[in-house]
Amino acid sequence: MARYDYDFFVIGGGSGGVRASRIAAGFGAKVAIAENHRFGGTCVIRGCVPKKLLSYASHFREDFEDAAGYGWTVGPATFSWPRLIANKDAEIARLERVYHSLLTRSGVELFEATARIADPHTVEVAGRRLTAKFILVATGAWPRMPDIPGIEHCISSNEAFQLPELPHRVLVVGGGYIAVEFAGIFNGLGAKVTLSYRGEEILRGFDDEVRRHLHEEMAAKGIRILVKSNVASVEKVADGSLVAHFENALFESMPVDAVMFATGRTPNTRGLGLEEAGVMLGADGAVLVDGRSCSSVPSIYAVGDVTNRINLTPVAIREGQAVATTLFGGRELRADHADVPSAVFSHPPVGTVGLTEAQAVAKHGVVEVYWTSFRPLKATLSGRAERTLMKLVIDHATRRVVGAHMVGDDAPEIIQGFAVAVKAGLTKEQFDATVGIHPTAAEELVTMKDHRVASTRVI
Repeated sequence: MARYDYDFFVIGGGSGGVRASRIAAGFGAKVAIAENHRFGGTCVIRGCVPKKLLSYASHFREDFEDAAGYGWTVGPATFSWPRLIANKDAEIARLERVYHSLLTRSGVELFEATARIADPHTVEVAGRRLTAKFILVATGAWPRMPDIPGIEHCISSNEAFQLPELPHRVLVVGGGYIAVEFAGIFNGLGAKVTLSYRGEEILRGFDDEVRRHLHEEMAAKGIRILVKSNVASVEKVADGSLVAHFENALFESMPVDAVMFATGRTPNTRGLGLEEAGVMLGADGAVLVDGRSCSSVPSIYAVGDVTNRINLTPVAIREGQAVATTLFGGRELRADHADVPSAVFSHPPVGTVGLTEAQAVAKHGVVEVYWTSFRPLKATLSGRAERTLMKLVIDHATRRVVGAHMVGDDAPEIIQGFAVAVKAGLTKEQFDATVGIHPTAAEELVTMKDHRVASTRVI
């Protein structure tokens, strides 16, 4: 008789949990997965995928405008927010069905219910107590809303995907990638957008030149950006609209139709029974794990945003696969968190991999920085003034390219390819020896000559 009901019980049906479940089942483990909302998790249901679809939609206004420079006459264009949301919802529902199918075809048992850990080998779900040799927590994170008067009138990114109509005036609070992405989406679809951020500059943690360049380009598109500003309260007035009030008297109260907070996300660990089972959590509620994604309890693992390491879907997938391979595949596999590429689907988009200039100087002491800023070829006939920024950061001692950054059209697609080069440790000379494809923006990354030296010491 089996000692446990399952070899592997996964809590959370997002990308990391689903990948871990399928890989474990493929190795012959008896696997179950529980999800209390919709299979697909943050990325598929209320994150990356629907956001990218809305981002595509928001680019068409500029595309129609640019067409005139290329000889096209485009008739009066109209936009329907309800139609966009309905089409988006249909695609998300299709993807959810795909996730169901992938799991069931893999032999994974599905529980569409809330699961709670009762002890290191027991899960309570759907009124049952089930045992498992190993438990994986992959419950993701949730938008964090500040405790201010009137917060009940505000929305997070979750609700932004289901608004019944497009607000005419939107205040987006926050300076991270979610905030700048939604500011671009609302602006592109025709709303009047203000972005309020309490810090010195948007996109904290990104390269400083990238941050400044994106700020300038967003402002040029009509997005009002207020840095060093903090919303103190939100008031709902008689006509149903809102008024945002700021802490600093320098900023006047602002009438808007919607206030969206994108001020961080909190790991989904509350009510899971983790601490009672002996699992150590960080101050933010994140599950503390080692390099194998194992918690302080040897039978309980955690992957993805719930660990608050690198909160990106592909990283969660790698972590989930590594756990399943380690536990059931006969060899230890660890997710590699070095040189992970990322993108911000802002307007214009950002692509980045490796170290920022400041990080490279702190790590290597002396670095060379190559950069270029130019008006892309497409803009010459469209008349658009937008400029593209590209930047390479080189370790002076080894000549390795340790960072690549871009702001401009197709930046995520371009940096994905160059991420292979950075991960492989290629040098600036190897970049220079590569023939560029002309005419493209990407060729600039293998033809850069202008540079400066940045250092923590005199050389």
